[in-house]
Amino acid sequence: MRTILVTGGAGYIGSHTCKALAAAGYRPIVLDNLVYGHRWAVKWGALVEGDVRDAAILDHVFSQYRPEAVLHFAAYAYVGESVGAPGKYYANNVAASVALLEAMRRHGCANLVFSSTCAIFGEPEQALIDERTPTRPVNPYGRSKLMVEQIMQDFGRAYGLRHVSLRYFNAAGADPEQEVGEAHEPETHLIPLVLEVAQGRRAHIDIYGTDYPTPDGTAVRDYVHVADLASAHVQALEYLRGGGVSSAFNLGLGRGYSVQEIVDAARRVTGCTITTRGAPRRAGDPPHLVADPGAAARALDWRPHYGQLDDIVATAWAWHQRITADEGQAGRGSA
Repeated sequence: MRTILVTGGAGYIGSHTCKALAAAGYRPIVLDNLVYGHRWAVKWGALVEGDVRDAAILDHVFSQYRPEAVLHFAAYAYVGESVGAPGKYYANNVAASVALLEAMRRHGCANLVFSSTCAIFGEPEQALIDERTPTRPVNPYGRSKLMVEQIMQDFGRAYGLRHVSLRYFNAAGADPEQEVGEAHEPETHLIPLVLEVAQGRRAHIDIYGTDYPTPDGTAVRDYVHVADLASAHVQALEYLRGGGVSSAFNLGLGRGYSVQEIVDAARRVTGCTITTRGAPRRAGDPPHLVADPGAAARALDWRPHYGQLDDIVATAWAWHQRITADEGQAGRGSA
């Protein structure tokens, strides 16, 4: 069976991708330090607990499992935290990636799919963002991801590394079969925060900015289902295995939804009251960020399966309800 190393495979998008890899006939091997990942999310292959910055662990993994490619998710991803602790982000996101690339070079592994982000674009002037949009990140998180993209290009020129960067927009939803889902601590993503209000775990949801130049005054983002992101990683891997040239692709639906539309969808899906509260805009938040996913459709034959907002929110709601039920059963069992 073809073995793929998945760094950060115990995290949100990484765990969904491991499921997609297994379904496609691959054997995922997860390397994760479990700082933000979850042991319970590793269900489709072995877990090696360790840090990507540790050369000895990397050598052990490559020697024992001999992966033919790497899917690299391991990174810190809190934008606000990156502003206050830039060194943490450059050490983890950039230095760790260099350590991984050096290990790949030592062990003759030449194919890499990298988890990048739309944060590399910063505050673009155009509403629809394609791969030609200038990259002008405005925070250390975005800069760290862009640095890794540039480093991969250098390794490609020097050592023949073949790579794909997948720049995704707002990951959302959960595995429709409820085997894995979103569980961040702290949680910063809009949809799970809104659903926590629906569950009564939060009193309200703050809407940062109600005076944007958008139809309802709230910021517009492109929400792409996590299962669709997972399939994109598998298709990018097969693109490289088929001889595809090193590239970067934007992943999104190609249409945006406002914060208010997210709240409205959650009300429809859950049938619950969801209280909102207006708050000032956050610095660096553009009014409108939407992907042009045309290049990924052409090169990878990637097209999102989840195109409707209510369907995306419904999978997240089912996951949150399951987690709540599991917590209730655990509480009753320990009483």
